[in-house]
Amino acid sequence: MQERSKNSAVITVVGKDRVGIIAHVSRLLADSQININDISQTIMDDVFTMIMMVDLEHMTIDIKTLADHLEALGHQMGLSIRVQHSDIFDAMHRI
Repeated sequence: MQERSKNSAVITVVGKDRVGIIAHVSRLLADSQININDISQTIMDDVFTMIMMVDLEHMTIDIKTLADHLEALGHQMGLSIRVQHSDIFDAMHRI
């Protein structure tokens, strides 16, 4: 398994496909000085799914505020958007 920065998080986005999902999420992250390190997205039967690895090192807000902003954006766009700090994500998926 690749070693990740202690300042990273996993963001997941799931919902009905529509124009602008990546743009809106990316804009919210950029406005908070959060860099996208890796992104994977696919559309299956009109269901959009995306996973992002992001760098929180220069983030201008705290992770709780980020989670609230992503949840609000998801609600506005009819999507489920969640963020988990990589330490929590790793602990939940450790065998």
